[in-house]
Amino acid sequence: MRRLPTPSPPIRCTLLAAALAAGGAAAQPAPAELEQPVVVTGRTEQRAFQAPFSIGVIDAQELRNAGPMVNLSEAMTRIPGIVANLRNNYAQDLQVSSRGFGARATFGIRGLRLYTDNIPATMPDGQGQVSHFDLAGAQRLEVLRGPFSALYGANSGGVIALVSAAPTERRYAIDGDVGADGLWQGRAAVEAPLGGGWNIKALASQFNTDGVRPHSAAQRTLGNLRLGWVGETDSVTLLANSVNQPAQDPLGLNRQQFDADPFQTTPQAILFDTRKEAGQTQGGGTWRHRFTDAGALQESVLTLYAGARDVTQWQSIPPATQAGPRHPGGVIDFNRNYSGIDGRLLWRWDQASLIAGITTEQQSEDRRGFENFTGSGADQVLGVTGALRREEDNSLRSTDLYLQGEFDFSAEVIGTAGLRSGRLRVRTEDNYLANGDDSGVLSYGYTTPVLALQWLPTPAWNLYASAGRGYETPTLNELAYRPGGQGGFNTALQPQSSWQAELGAKWQDAAAGLGLDLAVFYADTDDEIAVLTNAGGRSTFQNVGRTRRYGAELAGRWQPAPQWRGLLALTWLDASYRDSFETCIAVPCLQPQDRTTVPAGNLIAGTMAKSAFASLAWTPLPLTELAVELRYQGEMPVNDRNTDFSPDAWISALRLSQGIRIGSGTLTALARIDNLNNATYAGAVIVNEANGRYFETAAPRSWLLALRWQAPF
Repeated sequence: MRRLPTPSPPIRCTLLAAALAAGGAAAQPAPAELEQPVVVTGRTEQRAFQAPFSIGVIDAQELRNAGPMVNLSEAMTRIPGIVANLRNNYAQDLQVSSRGFGARATFGIRGLRLYTDNIPATMPDGQGQVSHFDLAGAQRLEVLRGPFSALYGANSGGVIALVSAAPTERRYAIDGDVGADGLWQGRAAVEAPLGGGWNIKALASQFNTDGVRPHSAAQRTLGNLRLGWVGETDSVTLLANSVNQPAQDPLGLNRQQFDADPFQTTPQAILFDTRKEAGQTQGGGTWRHRFTDAGALQESVLTLYAGARDVTQWQSIPPATQAGPRHPGGVIDFNRNYSGIDGRLLWRWDQASLIAGITTEQQSEDRRGFENFTGSGADQVLGVTGALRREEDNSLRSTDLYLQGEFDFSAEVIGTAGLRSGRLRVRTEDNYLANGDDSGVLSYGYTTPVLALQWLPTPAWNLYASAGRGYETPTLNELAYRPGGQGGFNTALQPQSSWQAELGAKWQDAAAGLGLDLAVFYADTDDEIAVLTNAGGRSTFQNVGRTRRYGAELAGRWQPAPQWRGLLALTWLDASYRDSFETCIAVPCLQPQDRTTVPAGNLIAGTMAKSAFASLAWTPLPLTELAVELRYQGEMPVNDRNTDFSPDAWISALRLSQGIRIGSGTLTALARIDNLNNATYAGAVIVNEANGRYFETAAPRSWLLALRWQAPF
């Protein structure tokens, strides 16, 4: 078998070890880096080059060099196949999709599974958040794309995982960032082995920005604690984090506003003081046990987690729109609790390995809706919390069983297979019946098999093929309302299912310092979920038939000498509807003139057909690095009707990092100029926005200066 003898880290996606220490000064990577990457495919450790599917890894130094380490979008452009657009609107999450899956989300992240140190950041209904990701404390980010992501449950068009490392020395660090648009950030971190196998790492940070446009200021207070213990056959990792993020919402701009002045804010944002307050506290732990006398049984892993998330959001819905008896109001308010447990066992034989596990997750929330005004006439006040218009209890529970096995047919041919089967149950109890009863119960069952075969004809080549079935359930928000204003769950909305296939080739030449990964992929989806109506703060969804996603990705790393490093990521994607369907252009959408037909062949809203990233870094001295970056962002359709597109853009950046050793410590400075060519473009789009306010403007030319002092103690 081509696995390494050491136990794998406690995470459930493709992992790359040998990353640089978090926050370290710029260093000269050795040419042998191309020969020594280590990954955990699924849940079994092996070399990255031998993985039978597409993987991408961003190490700690790349995270630090990419920006203030606040948003995933800073560094995710280095991964082909992934779109991670920064909205410059902290009242909404990033716009993230993988090979076109998840592109329909207008807020939050859907269609992907998210993890931080093995703890899910995706709820059982498939909607995820990354605001609590501690990028400054990460050892690496790992991205899995393609069919094998289905082994992580429903709603997994891809997997994004943050991994932190156990402390190896007593060290503290103090960071300070300043930048354009009133950006400033302070961080303090400490880590230390404690003796007796114990270790600890803690980080606290405060981030502030005035925003790119008026009424887009935001703050984020983040705290993370990691406590670990390592024994002879056991290891335990305990994690706790908390985030609080109040943010103003500048809303999107319509085409006329964007063309006239892309840095303005729509008047409704000021009039209603649109904003969001979000807080989340989460804790969990992983216990790993290695068996020494159980034959083929090698290890067991048990992970538990629990958390709470509270959100209040004030929207810009006019009072007249809320006059309808079925309207839920212009203020969203919910308190969510969630928890889960995952247990698995690993067996290994001479030519095979097998992992079997069980996962159960649950989510409960108290969701309320209020009017966003008080009073009437001259005494009316907008942008405040008014009368109750919605109150319900939502709950979800999912239970999954999974298997993954690997068999060596020969030294050059390896087969991998996996199967996941589960059931999701959703329940809503409506406690506000003045506007009808929206109670309901639904359950879904699914099975997602995956299969891969790879051939390694020489040490320099890995050729593979993989295929699998994907499954995506509707989220609570997508099930919340029926079309036509009727009460109850949208029971007509069904999950979407897909068959995916991928062909890949990996080639490396350690002597030349060159490595290339090429993947072509194809996915057919049935019962694609798409927007039917979107007006007055209420969105309804429908199944629109078949869609197709296919394309190609190329990732390359080049290091001809210790002083030079190059990186390339190219993506081409075609994501379109294969069936025509009707969508609403007016509400209540009861008459033929309220509908229009989306023809087969239209592109899926929010998908990006072409993207590219390239960088070249020069390290003339061990603590000095100068680099140039170039990125291309292609057009994106803003709606399923394809009546408008965000403009494409080329964006360049320049960065310089310099480290100075002072005694036993190191002072590191990072200077970045982003959007050096001052391109004007939409960083993200709000897909199918009812008022035509699709465009969220990217930052113009901006600067960042970051200082870090770290030293042992």
